[in-house]
Amino acid sequence: MLQIKRVYDDPAKADGIRVLVDRLWPRGMTKERAATDLWLKEVAPSSGLRTWFNHNPERFEEFSLKYSEELTKNSATTQLEDLVAKNPTVTLLYAAKDTRINNATVLRNFLEKSSRP
Repeated sequence: MLQIKRVYDDPAKADGIRVLVDRLWPRGMTKERAATDLWLKEVAPSSGLRTWFNHNPERFEEFSLKYSEELTKNSATTQLEDLVAKNPTVTLLYAAKDTRINNATVLRNFLEKSSRP
């Protein structure tokens, strides 16, 4: 199972492997409180794309397309796909306030599509 969750939400046993998928460490978050198993910043959107998007809802559709294109060329995507394949539950952690418009939702959708036969 692949799920997403804000890194600021309390960790739970049901999270399984917790992977932070943001390029920058979340503000005010200690490593202990984040309780991440892995920080895979390489799978996050490029700095240029992240800056351009700036969490603007009007740019989310185009951001999703551009980020998905980046993911197809990113070797860190393969590392994450392997992790998902080998573990019953993986939770992608993100810091954005918006629970629908963020890089983790795009990443989850990308991984779900790429894992289908």
